[in-house]
Amino acid sequence: MSLLIGSLIALPMSGFNLSRWKVPLSTLALGIYGLFSYHFLLFLALRHAPPVQANLVNYLWPLLMVVLSPVLLPGMTLRPVHVFATLLGFAGAAAVILGGSSVGSGSEGSTAVWAWGYLPALAAAFIWASYSLLTKRVAAFPTAAIGSFALASGVLSLLCHALMEPAVSLSLRDWSLVTVIGLGPMGAAFFLWDKALKLGDTRHIGILSYLTPLLSTAVLIAVSDKPLTWNVGLATAMIIAAAWLGTRAR
Repeated sequence: MSLLIGSLIALPMSGFNLSRWKVPLSTLALGIYGLFSYHFLLFLALRHAPPVQANLVNYLWPLLMVVLSPVLLPGMTLRPVHVFATLLGFAGAAAVILGGSSVGSGSEGSTAVWAWGYLPALAAAFIWASYSLLTKRVAAFPTAAIGSFALASGVLSLLCHALMEPAVSLSLRDWSLVTVIGLGPMGAAFFLWDKALKLGDTRHIGILSYLTPLLSTAVLIAVSDKPLTWNVGLATAMIIAAAWLGTRAR
């Protein structure tokens, strides 16, 4: 439902002209591969593995995005500084996620245990990284076309819910949260991400993406009235250093 709501953002972007949502079938398939397959596997991972560790595995996607850039994009090269900056950023993300596992109500702690859910988490990371890079290999399309990706992915998600999950009844508060998620993390974020990919260097974008777990943990600390912990401070320094190194590489 959040994906369907998020697709509506494309309406004003396209001047309420749905023809701007049209893309070749191969491009639409790539969009569904990215938005639907990624979330399908991520939700499986979060159900069948400790959420903290599953999220950490999922955050291999910025690293994969940097490393796969010269593989999937012609004319793109990878320098040692890119690899070092990516690993530094991943270490910073790991410090945030593992050190922040006790923030809020998480009862899993930071004990790492094997669970088959790590496999879909890794697959989700690969899908998002490859989707992000392959959007540069297909014919150019307007960012408003992301609305068609989200719309198709939302319909497929509801179909999976009907086939795989028990029916649910949503309260007014649930609907409010679904709407907020649809307009933000599963709506505007996709359009901004596509715009970033169109305008920026994918290697730099991948490194900068490690700011995401840092910012999310900072927000969690703020809303839960938890003190700033050492791991957040350390991760801040590591991620900022990684971003600086990565974006200065030529």
